[in-house]
Amino acid sequence: MLAILLAHAFAALAAPLCVRALGRNAFYVLALVPLGCLGWVVANWNSTQQVQIIWAPAVDMNIDLRFDSLAAVLAALVLGVGALILGYCGRYFEDDEPRLGVFAAELVGFAGAMFGLVTSDNMVLLYIFWEATTVLSFLLVGHDAERATSRRAAIQALLVTAAGGLSMLVGIIILGQRSGSYLLSDLLAREQPPVGIAVDVALVLILVGALSKSAIVPLHFWLPGAMAAPTPVSAYLHAAAMVKAGVYLVARLAPVFANSPPWHPLVLTLGLASMLLAGLRALQVTDLKLVLAFGTVSQLGFLILLVGLGTPDAALAGVALIVAHALFKACLFMVVGIVDHGAGTRDLRLLSGLGRRAPVLCGTAVLAALSMAGIPPFLGFVGKESALGAILDADDPAGPARAVLLGGVVLGSALTVGYSARFIWGAFGDKAVRTPETPALGPADTAREGVWHGPGALLLAAPALLAVAGAVAGLGAPWLDNLLRPYAETLPGSLDSHLALWHGFTGPLALTAVIIAAGAVLFLLRERFGESRHPRLGNADRAYDATLRAMDRLSLRMTGSVQRGSLPLSQATILVTLIVLPTVALALGTRTGVRLRLWDSPLQLAIGAIMAAMALSATVLRNRLASVLVVGVTGYGCGVIFAMHGAPDLALTQFLVETLTLVIFVLVLRAFPAEIEEARTAAFKVRRALLAAGVGATVALLAAFATAARSSEPIWHRIPEAAYRFGGGKNAVNVLLVDIRAWDTLGEVSVLIVAATGVASLVFRTRRFGSAPRAADSPRYDPDAVSWLPAARLMAREERSMVLQITTRLVFPTIMVLSVYFFFAGHNAPGGGFAGGLTAGLALTLRYLAGGRYELGEALPVDAGQVLGAGLTLAAGTAATSLLLGAPPLSSAVIEVTLPLVGHIKLVTVLLFDLGIYLIVVGLALDVLRSLGARLDSELADTTETTSARGGSRS
Repeated sequence: MLAILLAHAFAALAAPLCVRALGRNAFYVLALVPLGCLGWVVANWNSTQQVQIIWAPAVDMNIDLRFDSLAAVLAALVLGVGALILGYCGRYFEDDEPRLGVFAAELVGFAGAMFGLVTSDNMVLLYIFWEATTVLSFLLVGHDAERATSRRAAIQALLVTAAGGLSMLVGIIILGQRSGSYLLSDLLAREQPPVGIAVDVALVLILVGALSKSAIVPLHFWLPGAMAAPTPVSAYLHAAAMVKAGVYLVARLAPVFANSPPWHPLVLTLGLASMLLAGLRALQVTDLKLVLAFGTVSQLGFLILLVGLGTPDAALAGVALIVAHALFKACLFMVVGIVDHGAGTRDLRLLSGLGRRAPVLCGTAVLAALSMAGIPPFLGFVGKESALGAILDADDPAGPARAVLLGGVVLGSALTVGYSARFIWGAFGDKAVRTPETPALGPADTAREGVWHGPGALLLAAPALLAVAGAVAGLGAPWLDNLLRPYAETLPGSLDSHLALWHGFTGPLALTAVIIAAGAVLFLLRERFGESRHPRLGNADRAYDATLRAMDRLSLRMTGSVQRGSLPLSQATILVTLIVLPTVALALGTRTGVRLRLWDSPLQLAIGAIMAAMALSATVLRNRLASVLVVGVTGYGCGVIFAMHGAPDLALTQFLVETLTLVIFVLVLRAFPAEIEEARTAAFKVRRALLAAGVGATVALLAAFATAARSSEPIWHRIPEAAYRFGGGKNAVNVLLVDIRAWDTLGEVSVLIVAATGVASLVFRTRRFGSAPRAADSPRYDPDAVSWLPAARLMAREERSMVLQITTRLVFPTIMVLSVYFFFAGHNAPGGGFAGGLTAGLALTLRYLAGGRYELGEALPVDAGQVLGAGLTLAAGTAATSLLLGAPPLSSAVIEVTLPLVGHIKLVTVLLFDLGIYLIVVGLALDVLRSLGARLDSELADTTETTSARGGSRS
């Protein structure tokens, strides 16, 4: 199973290259991947296999795969139909189709994601594959991104299915916590299912996700809209793969939860409603693809109803119809694609005579439509007759509810017969062409009589194979019964029925005759179901638009009321919330006392008094630089307190961060006047003072209660030993950052990169302009001039500082060596990649201050974005590498070796992750210096030159 997933992943990566080399013929090569994997599925059909890769066992996030009878059925459809669809693409598209390589990669990747979904045993892993199919569906539906209809359809499908997926995720977490396991196999093995209100809520949330994925009313409207996708996407995703995901999940959970209180009311009611409402709409629309789309919604409702009924007989019928639906619906979608290609339209009002012109295509469509209508001897008939028998024999629902259910299924099946006949008549029949402009044209004068390009044999092969497969499977129903029975036997109760083409003269057979006759009547009365501008049963698509507009208005009103453009008001709202909520929670919930010591030594009191005085000074000083400096003193004071408490690593980091922050402030303040203008000076306001005092008191109070709330041994007692045992380092702080909680660090540095990109985009507006400029790039560069720094000779004389240049020339190498020392020593002594990167950033800052903006290019002639990207790649690559080696992501290994002359060396692989952090911090410092320093220098210089030029022209 893992090999199948990897094969699809590699094929998806190679797909663009294959298409570039072979053109559209590359689809035939790519089709070999799912076709070969289908061979494995067939070979292991009757076996149950499991694969487990330990990833994050503490949070039940392992790669658990399980192949059983139900997974085999869905996997065979996903891989088999997927291979045929890829072959169909080989002649459906032209070589000059835009983004054809990307499309091929997405389609192959989708096949792999669907296989992962149906074989996932871990519900969290299932959700990951679930959302992968959602994202890939969005990309595939929106393939023709230049068309507004494609973009709208893709976004609509993404919003609906992703919202359902989030609902399902919450349900999965609740169910996993309540049941004690996230494995589906553990749930199925329980003698008694978990019960309780929480389980019922979780079940409803999971069903919302499943029903939205399978386009069940009222979340069905995204599927007809998705017909804007290319035909291969509709034939695969919306017939055999993606829309079956929800049906699969209901079928997977039915053996355990079919008798839960919310199950039948949701599944049966919405399934029946979908079958009837969508079947009626399929009789109204005039686009052949929409006829199939609404027919798909109707059939999906029927499938959900059957697999959710909860009896073995209904489960057998449901799985049989899942197979039948994939065969006939994928075939019919491909037929519509051929009709659209050949005739230039899908409007059944404009098509006439294609049955005579394309008899093979017509015969293929007729075979598939007969199976869809449930006509013998096709598989659709076998499955539908078994479904009618299962409903007749079901004990739950009973009485009038079962009668309503049976009547609804009979009516829905009659609608299916009606729109199946209407599809064949509309696409291939000889009829008068009707358009809004020409109410009736004679059959011999049809608007499309002269427009037809016949399909080639390779384009016809895939739909023809599926149509024939539906007939062969119907004739071989007993053989198919042996393949599908194992899943049905997992449901509680006895499996009394079997799949067969002939059961004798029974009640289901009589109901089938009624269905066919009623369907024929509906077809004859098709004109009365004509599409109107205002559908009789409402328009879900318009309801979706109205919902989005209402949400937009609500968000605008909320934003307008909360964010009025006043920074003081926004800050006040946040700070008042910070004061009120924790204080109320403490007052109502805390039962612990507070034990405080004012200080451990009088020196702490002195440092605290200095910090408080500096903080108060910042509120009254008018000089901007002075305000920044006194605020910096509070940061340095905090670092001194860290050092006094025996935390040199924290103190070092605090000092470095505070220094770099001060430099950034100074760089920004150059663009502002030195003094705050009198008009902008805010007078002392009591409310602001009270708010500030309240925030300070609240934070102190929270810290005191948090410290006093500890009731067990502090974890820091064990951290030093754990850091050395598991991380191979004596510096507990650094080991925590790069090993024990490396996931947090990876997320934090990712945020840092996003912030750096945001700052650069604000400053540079369009792009980063590559690496920093070098001295030789300046027209004023004189290589013969003497200077202590390469670019310092370009600075104006009044801005040069010989002492600073000499000091920088001498100190810069020393600081860089110190930076490297911090990096290597950080695992066992104060330092690490973060501290080393900050030190290197300060060295670059010194070069910039001494030599100007061109000095940055001399010190590090590399694009900051490349440094950031290299660091992130290295940090994330360690996670992937350890996973490929069979270890948990971001785990470390200790390598010890003794070398001649060098001695004993102990190397921890987490050093590579730390190197990534080092590069990210260096890249961030370089980006800040270039955006807030060099770029600002350039703009200020341009402004000065413009002002001088204007002054000279005036004189």
